[in-house]
Amino acid sequence: VQLQASGGGLVQAGGSLRLSCAASGLTFSVYDMGWFRQAPGKEREFVARRSGSDNIVYYADSVKGRFTISRDNAKSTVFLQMNSLKPEDTAVYYCAARRYSGEWQYWGQGTQVTVSS
Repeated sequence: VQLQASGGGLVQAGGSLRLSCAASGLTFSVYDMGWFRQAPGKEREFVARRSGSDNIVYYADSVKGRFTISRDNAKSTVFLQMNSLKPEDTAVYYCAARRYSGEWQYWGQGTQVTVSS
């Protein structure tokens, strides 16, 4: 299984970025897909997830109303649209996949997002 994240970059506060994560080696449609992030000196934290079976979405409180997770099962890709970015959103963003609730089984390599003030 491989998860390839892309789309990170440098953006000014208030701007937008769209992250992508292309998956291979798994039956993508049945997997929950999630996004996590890790800022320097901090632990990795949950950002958003979208279930595979019933398309239910969850967001961290810190990103609700600003970020949107979506998926294209035909392309085995999950997206994270990030709007109204803040400097505190600066982190390495990781995508992850899991077949069942609980531990996330597979992780991508991360993509850096830097938001300047």
